[in-house]
Amino acid sequence: MSDPLLLRVLDPEQGPRYVLQDGETVSDVHDAIGSLSDWLTGSVGRAAEAIDGLREQAAAAETRLPRGEFALPLLAPVDEQEVWAAGVTYEDSRKARQEEAVDGGDVYARVYVAERPEIFFKAHAWRVIGPGGEVGIRSDASWSVPEPELGVVYNPAMEAVGFTVGNDMSSRDIEGANPLYLPQAKMFTASCALGPGIALRATEYWPDAQIRMRIEREGGEVFRGSIHTSRIRRRIPELGDFLGRSYSMPKGAVLLTGTAIVPPPDFTLVAGDVIVIGIDGIGELMNVAQVV
Repeated sequence: MSDPLLLRVLDPEQGPRYVLQDGETVSDVHDAIGSLSDWLTGSVGRAAEAIDGLREQAAAAETRLPRGEFALPLLAPVDEQEVWAAGVTYEDSRKARQEEAVDGGDVYARVYVAERPEIFFKAHAWRVIGPGGEVGIRSDASWSVPEPELGVVYNPAMEAVGFTVGNDMSSRDIEGANPLYLPQAKMFTASCALGPGIALRATEYWPDAQIRMRIEREGGEVFRGSIHTSRIRRRIPELGDFLGRSYSMPKGAVLLTGTAIVPPPDFTLVAGDVIVIGIDGIGELMNVAQVV
């Protein structure tokens, strides 16, 4: 049985609302959820039960449509959550970071094997771009790439309740010049996209899934790559533990878990590029790149 997919949609009359796609049916569960923040808070200590309860409420909802007839535009599936990201969680990522670093990148080799993972802030919920939206290319960067990542959704107790697709837009030349420039390389206007929704699952294990990305330019494909989630070195409880240490997440959080799909060194995004990231069991996130 597939995981139910929680979607945040834009109703032209009522504004943002939550619906649940379960199998071939989409149900309005907005009144049952209230907000993602409320639902995540209510799932503390009972994540699996909260997901089952939401599925039951969806099955009993008055507003239900076949999946093929549902057409409301999708929004980023967050409302008040912070989005963070983990780096150097794949062997290929370690290699890529060392290759881009002007000083050889020994720091990346050390963090890959260290007990403490690299975790950095990415975006507030209101800054996150949803499906179909425009993601940013820094105007002062010369080497810009999307980073396709599996995102873990945690409740305030750092318990995993689901997964989403993430795009961690990055300026490789800025980070490569000096690791202390990481915030500038990672945090800028429209630097984070999430979607299409949250595949709800209370688990301590990575989903058995392929992460895929393709980039299209002027109607033609200019890059394609994939990686399996089994290649992630860190564990879900481990990342949640470090993310929540000495730092509270009262609204829950999304943690992007790193990438291993890295375009070649001679590739950089240009305005108008179409980025499509897909993860088995969650769906596809499509965005268009623009200079910011």
